Amino acid sequence: MRLRNRTAIVTGAGQGFGLGIAETFIREGALVALLDINREAAEREAARLGPAAVAFGCDVSDGQEVDRASADAVAAFGHIDILVNNAGTTHRNRPMLEVEEEEFDRIFAVNVKSIYLFARSLVPHFRARGRGVILNIGSTAGIRPRPGLTWYNGSKAAAIMLSKSMAVELAPDRIRVNAIAPVAGETPLLATFMGEDTPEKRAAFTASVPWGRLSTPQDIANSALFLCSDEAEMVTGAVLTVDGGRCI
Repeated sequence: MRLRNRTAIVTGAGQGFGLGIAETFIREGALVALLDINREAAEREAARLGPAAVAFGCDVSDGQEVDRASADAVAAFGHIDILVNNAGTTHRNRPMLEVEEEEFDRIFAVNVKSIYLFARSLVPHFRARGRGVILNIGSTAGIRPRPGLTWYNGSKAAAIMLSKSMAVELAPDRIRVNAIAPVAGETPLLATFMGEDTPEKRAAFTASVPWGRLSTPQDIANSALFLCSDEAEMVTGAVLTVDGGRCI
């Protein structure tokens, strides 16, 4: 088991990529705290995953909730080894000036500010332990943007650059920071990315991926497992595109 005796927090773990990561980490021996703004979803999945999982409700854009959930996870497991900042949101695919200010603020609060809030909450814990791993889930949108998703694209580009900068600053503390940039996947956000969920839209999105399909939660979980394991001990500041060639 590649994560035996490890503990992890995974945000946005009630569904999609986050749930796939949590499931895989548990299968590989980790104890995992599933955090989600939908507490009922997190609790339902944690119950299904068994005693290696605990669940906490958390709005990752709220500093008080982040601090509380982090403290609860530390109390549950004694310490935290791995933080996966997976929770994310977007605006519906449409021209950039049609996106409301409230939507814009929410996107950057969830996709970018949350990275700051969890760093503020857990980096001191990692420093005290002399080790830690942070994995930020970005997107190919932050590398090769699609039209109609401008503000989302910008938030994911920020997440990618933050990962690199954090890696440089935290390396002396033996805290590794990496990012994954998934291509559009079979998750509840897919219809929002497309603007409307039609066979034609799905075909157009799929056609943009040389490998010929969209990503799955297991694709992202497999990459997260490597980057958060000791096998990646020399890997920090990396951005792994899990995209079937989309960004080439």
